[in-house]
Parts: sequence; C-alpha cells; structure tokens
Amino acid sequence: MTNSTKNNGVPTLADVAQHANVSTATVSRCLNSPERVGEKTRKRVMKAVRELGYAPNFGAQALAARQTNTIAAVIPTMENAVFARGLQAFQEELGRHGKTLLVASSAYDAELEEQQVRALVARGADGLLLIGYDRAPDIYAFLAKQQVPTLIAWSFKPEEKRPTVGFDNRAAMTELARQVIAQGHQHIACISAPTASNDRARERVDGIRDAISQAGQNPADLVVVETPYGIETGERAFRQVMTEAPQTTAVMCVNDVLAVGALRAVREMGMKVPDDLSLTGFDDIEIATLAEPPLTTVHVPHREMGRCAADMLLQILRGDQNGHTLELATEIRIRQSLGPAPD
Repeated sequence: MTNSTKNNGVPTLADVAQHANVSTATVSRCLNSPERVGEKTRKRVMKAVRELGYAPNFGAQALAARQTNTIAAVIPTMENAVFARGLQAFQEELGRHGKTLLVASSAYDAELEEQQVRALVARGADGLLLIGYDRAPDIYAFLAKQQVPTLIAWSFKPEEKRPTVGFDNRAAMTELARQVIAQGHQHIACISAPTASNDRARERVDGIRDAISQAGQNPADLVVVETPYGIETGERAFRQVMTEAPQTTAVMCVNDVLAVGALRAVREMGMKVPDDLSLTGFDDIEIATLAEPPLTTVHVPHREMGRCAADMLLQILRGDQNGHTLELATEIRIRQSLGPAPD
C-alpha cells in the first residue's frame, strides 16, 4: 500500500498499479487509451480499479485538495419541473459562495447514474447531490472511499443516517389519501412512476395503502398502474385503470404531470371531474393550477429544499460535524379535482 493511501485513504494511480502488478504508465493507458493495452492486462487493471474504488484524476492538485469549487448533482430527469425549480435555488445559493454546479441526468437508469457519479467524482467534484436513497451500496462505498461529501434530497426517512434535506413522501401521500377517503371514496386507484428503483414513488404508493388500511379497508385492493413520467403515459395509464377497475371513483397520481395526462383521458372518455371521478396529483407545480379543473395535490417546497440543500452541503464541506438532516413540511392543496364519491 502506498503512502498516499495510508495518509488519507484515497486510492491513487500508484495503488492501482501495485494492486494489478503493472506500471503506472500501463494503468494510465488502460484508462485513457484502452485500445493500446492487451485484453488480459486491461481486465486485470480495471478489476483493480473497481476493487480499490479508484477515480481517474483529471486535476491532481485540485482533486487532492478538494478545492475545485465545483458541486455536482445527478437528477433522474431534466423533463420534470420539480427538479428544475429545486436545482435553480440550489445553484443560486452555491453561486453566492463562489461554487459552480455540474448537473447530470440519469433518465431513471441506475447503471447510468452510477457511471455519472463516478465521472463527476473523477472530474473533481467537491460534493455531490443525489435524489432519493435508492442505489447500489457500491456507489455509497465508492463515495465514502473517495471522501466526497454526499447529500440526499427529495426524500426523508427518519431511520436513514445519511445527510438529507427532504420530505416524508409516504406521510405526505397518506395525508392526501385520508382527504380522498373522507370524501367517501372506497374504490381508489393509483397511477405511479416505476417503483423498483424510485423510493419517492414507492413511498407515495405505500402512503395510499397506509391510509386505506387506517380506514379499515384492504390495502391490497388498491389498483396500481406503473408508467414512465409524462402526460401521454398518464393518459394511457388512466385508460388501463378504467379497463381493469371500472368501479374506480378516485385516481391518485404520484405526480402532477401524470395527473394532467389522466385528466385529458377523463375528458376524452366523456367523464367529468369531480362529478364522475376525482383525481389528485403530487408536487404542486404550475400545471396543477392551470389544469381544468385545478388539481388537488401535495405542495412540496422545492425552492426551499434546493436552497437548504446547498447550505447544508457547504457546511459539510467546511468541516461542520453537526447532524446534517432536515425534514421539510409539505401541505395539502385542496382544489376542484377532488369531490365526493358519486352515489
């Protein structure tokens, strides 16, 4: 093990060379010009890279000192106004402290997110903002080994110990579902984003089930249709809901965009909201108030979250050892899309 690893725990090019039993020049060629290295040697070197958690160094002095003044964020998509609003506030606050923001979008692809995380660290990001908790343990282990401060946003779970600025998705959706049930709705369906690697969507669906259970109904009866984010996908998902469960009187969507898509399908199918069916969203972006009728939804303080996330990450970078967890409050916004269950 080299002195650099002993001193600060961050693996170096020399560590990889020693681990793979090759020269540092060979390691460099594997990383920068892999076609110039034999397959057997290249595989051995890349195995060492993965095992050590090494990140190629594109600015040795700046990266070693962690003084690039660059903060990175990996978001699931750039098409969602939710993230745009929060990141704008995040960037503004960082800018006031002389920091530059780099943003990558993973398109909800876990493998792509991992590649982006590693690339941003390799380019010297001082800190990293990630959305939600769901990702492979190897990524967190890599970030810890690289000593890159990481903050989670848009989610909050009391049992999680990672630095976090966010809100309790499950509790927020539970409260909204209670409002729906209070209107007499017993046949509820949910249109959700894919939940497999999206803890925000999964928590919101579970929140509806919690409210159904608390009302003495069977949460297993909740009809859930998962679909990618989008107005057209929300429209198709609504049609699927009504085909599978025509008795549905309320459809709860895990975001406002899916809800607007569902609302369009309602009109095309000759129904009225809320006379024939109630509809709710989540996030309270501008489209929620522009919809006809305006959407009942959960208001999330996106700009406040972005600003607080920047402030907290800067505190961590300054070496502040205090607890770095902040739960923000959400609010239920009751509008015309929610009404009593039809007789």
